[in-house]
Amino acid sequence: MPYAYTFDQIRDRPVTVFGAGTLGRRIALMFASRGGTVRISDPNAEQVAAAAEYVAEALPVLLEKRGSGEVGQVEGAASIEEALRDSWLVVEAVPERLDLKIPLWGQIDDAAPADTIFATNSSSYPSRLMAEKVRDKSRLCNIHFYMPPTANAVDLMSDGDTGRTVLDTLLGVLPEFGIHPFEARKESVGFIFNRVWAAIKRESLAVVAEGVARPEDVDGMFKINWHLPYGPFQMMDQVGLDVVLDIENHYADENPHLPAGPRDLLRTYVDAGKLGIKTGEGFYSYG
Repeated sequence: MPYAYTFDQIRDRPVTVFGAGTLGRRIALMFASRGGTVRISDPNAEQVAAAAEYVAEALPVLLEKRGSGEVGQVEGAASIEEALRDSWLVVEAVPERLDLKIPLWGQIDDAAPADTIFATNSSSYPSRLMAEKVRDKSRLCNIHFYMPPTANAVDLMSDGDTGRTVLDTLLGVLPEFGIHPFEARKESVGFIFNRVWAAIKRESLAVVAEGVARPEDVDGMFKINWHLPYGPFQMMDQVGLDVVLDIENHYADENPHLPAGPRDLLRTYVDAGKLGIKTGEGFYSYG
């Protein structure tokens, strides 16, 4: 049966990650935690090198904390064909732009083995919106990651045609890598947890945009009242404020009644080049 695997059947086959940014390298980390090979492809060679360095440093810590697993290896790939050689799974984690995702999926579809499962990490676009160049849409789905290795629940969602064997394989195999999938039972912009998080994030931005509070006030109350290690603004800095703004713009396209204030606040930071941890400054400064 196509795309139906057990862990033993895929443990010696690579996983390919397209995109070496904040989430791409963390996704690679999780798939490298069971002793296998992960290949990372990104147009920016420096990003690939930084991603490999991140995994090499973080992987021993992850395995010690988890108490199980095995150190795998991360490789950069010079071409899409090399990146996909014998891969059982490809995860696309490029920026939230369909003009990037649609042609990339066409290239992946041309080069991937016939039995490779396709997954987009898109946080706001259902996979069907990027599937026009994918010939067998039953192999494509969303696997939406949050912030591994500390937030390891993921949304799993069909593209409308995804084969049941693909979803069942991922539900069964992903926990082997310390990834915990939850299936969205119908298409949902924002999936499951992100719909709840979007409301929290948007209202947090609103109270700051309106001058009611500072980012550190909102974060401080979250940490005290809910015993969380991070508040919403610290979490947005981790994700990248440019990514957060792209997501909010997409939600606004879907629902034009959403208030503009939160997006306007984000845009002032993005326009100033203050994107969060990756640039050294966002809502907070990072020395």
